[in-house]
Amino acid sequence: MVIIYLLGSIAVVLTLFFSRNKQFVFSLLGLFLVWQSWFTLKASTLLGTTDSVYFTFDSLGILLLVTLTIIAIPAAIHSYIYIENHHEPPRSRSLYLASMILLIMAITAGYLSNHIAVTWIFTEITTLSASALIYHHRNKLALEGTWKYVFICAISITFIFIGILFLSLSLQQAGSDNLSFSNLLANSKELNPVWLRMAFLFIFTGFTAKLGLVPMFTAGIDAKDTAPAPAGALMASVLMNLGFVGIFRFYVVIANTPLLHWAQLVVGSAAFLSLFVATVYMLKVKNIKRMFAYSGIEHMGIVMLGIAAGGIGYYAAILHIVLHAFVKSSLFFQYNQLYRVFQSKSITHLGNYFKYNPTGAIVLLLGFVSSAAMPPSGLFVSEFLIFKSIFDAKQILLLVVVLLLLTMIIWAFGKNIFKVLFVPVEGFDDSQVVKISQWESLSQYLLLALAVYLGLNPPPIFVQLINDSIILLPH
Repeated sequence: MVIIYLLGSIAVVLTLFFSRNKQFVFSLLGLFLVWQSWFTLKASTLLGTTDSVYFTFDSLGILLLVTLTIIAIPAAIHSYIYIENHHEPPRSRSLYLASMILLIMAITAGYLSNHIAVTWIFTEITTLSASALIYHHRNKLALEGTWKYVFICAISITFIFIGILFLSLSLQQAGSDNLSFSNLLANSKELNPVWLRMAFLFIFTGFTAKLGLVPMFTAGIDAKDTAPAPAGALMASVLMNLGFVGIFRFYVVIANTPLLHWAQLVVGSAAFLSLFVATVYMLKVKNIKRMFAYSGIEHMGIVMLGIAAGGIGYYAAILHIVLHAFVKSSLFFQYNQLYRVFQSKSITHLGNYFKYNPTGAIVLLLGFVSSAAMPPSGLFVSEFLIFKSIFDAKQILLLVVVLLLLTMIIWAFGKNIFKVLFVPVEGFDDSQVVKISQWESLSQYLLLALAVYLGLNPPPIFVQLINDSIILLPH
């Protein structure tokens, strides 16, 4: 089933790459969305089954696949708007769309992977496809961002490979060489703890490049800043979720060994440092796209604090990555409109947005409220549950410091957002401001509304998918 999806997607990518006719390439984009939606629906009906030793339709994979498909549709729509407004030449247009579809395909396969090596392979494919998107503008900043992304991701992927080698050494004691997650879990009690520690350190460190966590967080910041906003939306949401999947599936194995407490310490330390780094950068950032990107580091830090704390934190962490994906992608989609009004991403040159695009300005305001986890944001529920898990783990001092850091982040985020929304820019000539269609903000309203709904009134199937995803973790 997954192989058929991959072959179909690759056929679309190759056809797009060599096609130059505008109507044809956009038709192919629409065809891929239908293909992606069909596969998502079909995969959902196969929930709980295994496609092969390499792929599985488990609850976590299906949940994140549905999230990906929902976000991929507005990403395609806003890519069309972006390409039309920039009058992209045929070659550039085809390369952009082919790279975006390849990225979506690789993330899909990574979500459903049941084998650490397969996850590693598709994670590397996301690096290649994302790099083409980052370099789309073909300027000096894009080149710098691309090389930094490729360099850091190359190091991270090497770390994962070394970790896989250590993991295979750990598994030798069990008399097996099958590195599928299900087999690792079945033999978790027999894994050599020395090699297992080394494997976790390298694999965890490697996947932090995609997750946006210390120490490899820098790869994603420049990438999201220099890539076109629709591509940045994918990198700031569903691609970060792939990093989570890579860590989480291996963490489930570790959690069923005596190394659980040690692994919690490693994850918790990286999560706290990520929150601290996000706070420092949020206080001084002057680029609105980078501000959105640093906000993602904050949220991934919160997510991994929930994983480290355990208990209700497991449930809250998965809830948080789903809701964060909807919220953060909506902010990146809105950025396209913001840039068309001001022709700048410097917060110094942005202001009084309510005057020029009130519909889009409300999206920014609601996006800030949601990202800051203020009621009625769905993220308020997931963050509250994560704080509860930290309290239940009797980490009171950690909780106090985390709340202090989050207060500073909210202040810095809010100061910049309200400046963009309400404070006029001195010397700004608004006679040439373009008129933005209200319909361009519709997708963002729907994504933000979905985040609120799933947080405050989650349907039973949604709750069940999350609970099934964490059922193998010790509570």
